[in-house]
Amino acid sequence: MGAGHAHKLYRQGDSPVHSLPPHCKLAATLAFVVVVVSTPREAVWAFGLYAVLLAAVAAAARIPAGFLLRRLLIEVPFVAFAVLMPFVAEGERVQVLGMSLSVSGLWGAWNVLAKGTLGVAASVLLASTTELRSLLLGLQRLKLPPLLVQIASFMIRYGDVISDELRRMSIARRSRGFEASGIRHWGVLAKTAGALFIRSYERGERVYLAMVSRGYAGSMPVIDEVVATRAQWAYAAVLPVTAFAVCLMGWTL
Repeated sequence: MGAGHAHKLYRQGDSPVHSLPPHCKLAATLAFVVVVVSTPREAVWAFGLYAVLLAAVAAAARIPAGFLLRRLLIEVPFVAFAVLMPFVAEGERVQVLGMSLSVSGLWGAWNVLAKGTLGVAASVLLASTTELRSLLLGLQRLKLPPLLVQIASFMIRYGDVISDELRRMSIARRSRGFEASGIRHWGVLAKTAGALFIRSYERGERVYLAMVSRGYAGSMPVIDEVVATRAQWAYAAVLPVTAFAVCLMGWTL
């Protein structure tokens, strides 16, 4: 299986977290996120413990805090949405710093921020310790439909190719004196998008014919099968199992 391109989120390392099989990390991350989402929003202390667990995983993976925090900026749009909730939600109001805020909106904002941040942080840790190719192998090992895995593989492999094609088209336009400066230029940009689609489609046809000529029959061969031991599964299960115990305490207290 191909798609061995490095990605910006991945950080090279030889930590115990890096060495875990990808399907173990995928299953652990998914279970952790499910536990976090299932935790009642009133259990504020539980989310603090979840953050401590993720910090411990980051320390074990030797991922610097700055590296992790910079990549958490991807959730800024959700933060903006959460900030607006106390102002627009209805129900009981409370005065905070001279502003009238909705109690249910405050709880909703906290719910979005806490669970969203923890989920994004867990995903960033997964991407920081697992190469894209390994993630695809892990998805296949977890019995995700092969067609979806292949689509993701081709998307990763040829995403850079298509973006580079668009960059060359943009350079060609500028070399001829074109600069998009208003609505009257939208027609040119629309033609560019159409041309890019046709080129991508034709490239896909050529790649498919090349694959068929080399024996492709609907599935990609897996050269290096990844198998996890019981000890590796147990190591990966520490995070979700501990989080589950915290979640149970949050529901009972």
